[in-house]
Amino acid sequence: MNKPVLWMVIPCYNEEAVLPETAPMFLDELHRLISSGKISDLSRVLFVNDGSNDSTWKIIKQLSGEDQHYIGISQSRNRGHQNALVAGMMEARGKVDCIISIDCDGQDDIHAMDQMVEKYLEGNEIVYGVRSSRKTDTWFKRNTAQLYYKILEKLGGDIVYNHADYRLVSSRVLDSFADYHEVNLFLRGIFPLIGYQSATVEYERHERLAGSSHYPFSKMLKLAIDGITSLSTKPIKWIMTIGFFISLFGLLGIIWVLVRKLAGFPVSVGWSSIVCLILFLGGVQLLSTGVIGEYIGKTYLESKHRPRYIISERTWEKQERHYKG
Repeated sequence: MNKPVLWMVIPCYNEEAVLPETAPMFLDELHRLISSGKISDLSRVLFVNDGSNDSTWKIIKQLSGEDQHYIGISQSRNRGHQNALVAGMMEARGKVDCIISIDCDGQDDIHAMDQMVEKYLEGNEIVYGVRSSRKTDTWFKRNTAQLYYKILEKLGGDIVYNHADYRLVSSRVLDSFADYHEVNLFLRGIFPLIGYQSATVEYERHERLAGSSHYPFSKMLKLAIDGITSLSTKPIKWIMTIGFFISLFGLLGIIWVLVRKLAGFPVSVGWSSIVCLILFLGGVQLLSTGVIGEYIGKTYLESKHRPRYIISERTWEKQERHYKG
């Protein structure tokens, strides 16, 4: 049996502070896997420059000149973490037997790759890296993450608990993933939909080695909303249910007022109660419109069929300009 060719797919955005620290770690792990006989010497560390405006791409090109196992591609502009991952995976498609996607910051335990490869050799097409604990997170992030997973589960989303984007994916899965053309990406929800035999590997998540996080609360919130709207339409059904009960409550109120009026009882309604009802109903309407608008907006973006990424440069093909989506 031939040894599998593995590419590590690593998205990078403004990582000039941490890349010199983590790049040797990725290479050491790759060499260790090669020397153990588990993967081929044709395996590579693929850095995906996501339109960085610092010296990240310069560092990647320098690394590729120092060791043939380092390779890199650069997007024409910043397209976001999920699109950068797709660019790397599709670049690897047709050239590899499997890929492992991992972030550049060194927080995910690199040594868990050894177990991932073992699970792959046992016949698993997808191997999910799952955090064994969230002790490195703040209280707020830990509890909101747990709440989010529970909400997604209630909505019917098929997602692996405590899994982000640290995973091994086989070439067979990459071929199947290529048939998913959506622009609004939530990869951790898409891969369970693809199916195939899968396994999980637990690991400890560490503190970021250098630099600062590129995922502030606003980006995490956007990713959370993308996850919900990409995997489920239940929020729209909930809006319909809420609207039904509010209408029913209003109808009962009208009947109650008419009955009291016909019975000769005075019906007095204060201005404060009217204002509260107007504000409540107005808030429900705006919230409902916003949720529906989120789905309509995503439908609009999907209908354009714009490319998810554009590769402007490769380290191994200096002059090539390749459009792909």
